[in-house]
Amino acid sequence: MTTHSGGCHCGNLRLTLRLSQSPEATKTRACGCSFCRANQTKTTSDPNGSVDIWAKDWSQVERYRFGTATADFLICKRCGIYIGAAAETESGWCSVTNLNSLDDRALFVNAPTSTVHDGETVESRIARRAANWTPTVFHI
Repeated sequence: MTTHSGGCHCGNLRLTLRLSQSPEATKTRACGCSFCRANQTKTTSDPNGSVDIWAKDWSQVERYRFGTATADFLICKRCGIYIGAAAETESGWCSVTNLNSLDDRALFVNAPTSTVHDGETVESRIARRAANWTPTVFHI
């Protein structure tokens, strides 16, 4: 496991991401949705890893939903930084991490693969996330 810390600019939102492979071997994605394109995200997930997310003040965290409203896009209300998206599945919470929010983001050298999930049913979207996203614990 490799461990990576990060969060938002003002320090309200923090995360610790544990990946089952090195940053150089980690696959990255550029989601094709309008939100991710506008924020130029570079994300990753690891079903064999884990991520812990906490905030100094959860009232300053926006859980933005759009489209199918099946994921919370976590944005700090103070500084506007998007750290990732989380979804609740039958097996618990899982998420993708915006690598741009990591302290050591420069280590993730792979060019992102473009992904488009238009046309997915809600059921298939949730199943894909449960199979591929990182198991997540929120510290409230």
